[in-house]
Amino acid sequence: MASTAIDGFRDVMSRVFGGYAELLRIPHTARFSIGSVIACMPFPMVGMTITISVQYYYGNYSLAGALTAVQAIALAIATPLLGKLVDKFGQRQVSIPTIIVWIVAATALTTAITNRAPEWVLYLLAPFLAAIPPWGAMSRGRWTHLLKGDRVRTDRALSLCGVFDECMWVVGNPLSSTLAVISGLLAFSVTGMCVVVGALMFLTELSTEPPSQSQLAREAGMTRREYRAREAAKAAALQGAAGKADARARKESIWGPGLIAVCVTWFSLGAFQSAASISIISFATEQGVKQYTGFVFACFSFSSLMGALVYGAKNWAIPLWKRFYVCLAVVNIGVSMFLFAHNLWTIMIIYLVIGVCQAPTWINGNQLMLHLVPPTRLTEGMAWMGAMNSIGASAGSAIAGQFIDRMGSHGGFLVVTTLAIGSLVIALVGFKQIKDGTEKPLLQEVTV
Repeated sequence: MASTAIDGFRDVMSRVFGGYAELLRIPHTARFSIGSVIACMPFPMVGMTITISVQYYYGNYSLAGALTAVQAIALAIATPLLGKLVDKFGQRQVSIPTIIVWIVAATALTTAITNRAPEWVLYLLAPFLAAIPPWGAMSRGRWTHLLKGDRVRTDRALSLCGVFDECMWVVGNPLSSTLAVISGLLAFSVTGMCVVVGALMFLTELSTEPPSQSQLAREAGMTRREYRAREAAKAAALQGAAGKADARARKESIWGPGLIAVCVTWFSLGAFQSAASISIISFATEQGVKQYTGFVFACFSFSSLMGALVYGAKNWAIPLWKRFYVCLAVVNIGVSMFLFAHNLWTIMIIYLVIGVCQAPTWINGNQLMLHLVPPTRLTEGMAWMGAMNSIGASAGSAIAGQFIDRMGSHGGFLVVTTLAIGSLVIALVGFKQIKDGTEKPLLQEVTV
């Protein structure tokens, strides 16, 4: 009986994790995948560290929300630009100088906060914390390059990236909240160490790096401009565009109705989730349990990680657009329930329930990009998704900060509920564009 149960358990584990293990057994993939997660630690840690440190030294949430908003806006501007540069010139060529800028900026901002520098100094330094290479997009770019033409394993690899992303949030949120309560300097120092270690693991792995547009154009004996124009025409033909004239009119642009709809949805997603984060911190502070906020966020990320594991292990027959809207609705409606929570543990339970759909929502968005953007412009396309999410996050945190200072955490949760319901409405407005986008062929044959 016991051996039968053990064999059954092993069979279940093999079904769930076997596909992921197969991917990580591909030479060098584990190294760049884990390296990208470690290097991404500024994403969960910087916002939390700024919020807790600024509230401690300056005593108001408006400044903390405004600074995170400034950093998010700068990130939204920098990320697509960095993604475009990575696609053009290569991952190492762009990432190394970007990392140096981030380290200098983090050191300067930490010094300014702990010495209670004038607020204008903080506003001046915060934008430079946006100098973060698009590690997640670059990692996904490597997977799509390695698995080109293998739809099933490509989808599973994107799910695996979602799993690793959630691992980052599970570790980063409680770590940053704990360290920031002790010392903002300590929190930024640990984050900087993660950036350096992760970058070394990722960037020194050369065999999996996809060729840049400059390399491909040089091999084809063309200028980069000529090469991009040729591949844009191929993409238009593959998706059934109306002739060469239309392709030329598009001028190699990746923008279309589907990509616009996804980016607008990601803007609204970032808005209500950032508003929820700062509102939860305020709520926990009012109840005297601020030190536990990171663990609440970690519960959300852990639940999301479990959702990503299961979601990626299954070959879904349900259309992508249906999965996209179901997962999005669960997250949006669930977050709006925070308004009725009476303690931090209720919020934690809500997070555990809705978290299983959080990572699948992002995975679905990444899979949409494979229908909307050619593979070697995938970094740029995903960077735009992240940028719109960051712009939304800046708006959400700034608005929530104002309401929290006036009405307490209840005002913040009012903002969260309004933004969450509005986000779902916006996504439904773009229903046709998103559904049509999932029905387009994958642009696996196009190399620009």
